[in-house]
Amino acid sequence: MAIQEIPLTADNQTFYIKLAGTLYKMTLLWRDSAGWILDIADSAGNALIQGIPLVINVDLLAQYAYLGFNGRLMVMLDDDDTSLPTITGLGSTSHVYFIIASSS
Repeated sequence: MAIQEIPLTADNQTFYIKLAGTLYKMTLLWRDSAGWILDIADSAGNALIQGIPLVINVDLLAQYAYLGFNGRLMVMLDDDDTSLPTITGLGSTSHVYFIIASSS
């Protein structure tokens, strides 16, 4: 299994990242009523998924398998808390990982 942490800071941000050999554009925004929200676009900026809330311990891409992401996107907290990532904790106490299962 290969695990890639997506480097984040506790700011609204847009960046490009290569996951499983494919370049994606990701946008993370803080919404007071919803917490951190993720949009994913292809490398040309065409929207693939919009409005994914960052919740912990679930594969955020599970319902989008038909888009061929070839991995799981998971949010984990440093402590054993079961809450959501906070406005100041993204990238420090809450982390986003892309996980590719081994092909064996």
